[in-house]
Amino acid sequence: MSSRLRSPLIALFGGLALTLPWIVSWATGRAAAFSTIGTVAVSGVAVLGASFLLAWGAETAEKDVPRAFAIAVLAVLAVAPEYAVDALYAWQAGQGDVQAANLAVANMTGANRILIGIGWSGIALFSIYQAYTRGDDPNVVTTDRAFGDYVSLDRDIALEIAFLFAATVYAFTVPLGGGIGGIDTLVLVGLYAAYILVVIRGDVEEIEDQVGVPAYLQSKPFPVRATAVLGLFGYSGLLIFTAVEPFAHGLEGLGLQYGIPEFFMIQWIAPLASESPELIVTAYLVNKARATAAFNALISSKLNQWTLLIGTLAVVYSISLGQYGVLMFDGKQAAEIWITAAQSFFALAILINFRISVGEALVLLVLFLSQVLIEFYFIRTMTEAAAEANSILLLQAYTVLYIVLTVGLLATRRDEIRDVASLTGTTIRDAVGRDAEQPAD
Repeated sequence: MSSRLRSPLIALFGGLALTLPWIVSWATGRAAAFSTIGTVAVSGVAVLGASFLLAWGAETAEKDVPRAFAIAVLAVLAVAPEYAVDALYAWQAGQGDVQAANLAVANMTGANRILIGIGWSGIALFSIYQAYTRGDDPNVVTTDRAFGDYVSLDRDIALEIAFLFAATVYAFTVPLGGGIGGIDTLVLVGLYAAYILVVIRGDVEEIEDQVGVPAYLQSKPFPVRATAVLGLFGYSGLLIFTAVEPFAHGLEGLGLQYGIPEFFMIQWIAPLASESPELIVTAYLVNKARATAAFNALISSKLNQWTLLIGTLAVVYSISLGQYGVLMFDGKQAAEIWITAAQSFFALAILINFRISVGEALVLLVLFLSQVLIEFYFIRTMTEAAAEANSILLLQAYTVLYIVLTVGLLATRRDEIRDVASLTGTTIRDAVGRDAEQPAD
């Protein structure tokens, strides 16, 4: 076998090998006997392997379907464990556990803020670092300004920015009713359905030159290629679904051993674990000098979590309840939703000009980390009532700060707003026009 063929196959079988200890122990029931450290180690390695398989499947699929759709599928699979955790809490709330509703919202808002605060900022900084060390990423632009070097993104992501902007604006209204109900489900799930209908009608772009496993699979005939893509998506989805939750619970157990409060673990450590496949996949794409694809995946993940995840909570709750119901939450969780929407608003204002600089990435990261660390200080040094009261004030202050920064930024980027609106309108019209086309007589 030639070295040209052997290298991709070695990588493919290497990725599969990382997953085998977990999938065998899970299938045979032996995983239940693992220690906490053992569970974290074996499931964590499986998540790493599954992330590579998922990324290879998405890159291979770009030969036959629109890139945005392939990345949307990747994003849904990568964050599937987050849906499972939140659905569990929503179900428990329907069974009468009042606190579970708050846990569902806390886990959801934590996951969304991690995706931007660590994901968007971290991938931008990693892209620029990779360009410094390797000098091979055409998406990274250097400037003479301090912290002014930036990642330049393709204008194709205008559609994702526009839909996420619409979902973010609507999210500000969710706490006003004191809960997540049927109207929220219709609007948010409807937004995501409309987005998918548009991207699936898009053209299959001229694919970028691939290397390694995706290049090897793309060279195969369509039946083989399609089977490989479906197999990679299906197998990696199964792994992510079965391994991430034990990985997250294992980390929670380790955290509790060191005195970290359970609620804090559920809001921050568990979502960080459940978001790990997405972060690994995007880091892999950046390592291949595909910064735009990485950001497209992150934005798509944020969009489906900010629409489908919120919207389906009321559905799961109502099914568990046995009748239609509104998933109610307390004032603290209302503040959590507002700061999450405000952070999303600010992040979109940064990307509205299709670039993110070192300085902007650092601001996103520092704002996120500082709020979490200050709240953790409250939890560790105050009574529960005092910590909650001060946390709400902190969340409100950061919400105002995010909004002020956003308004200031958008005031200087009115032309960019019009560009995004124009590009989105063109994409939607093209998709609708393609549906309306009639075959020639």
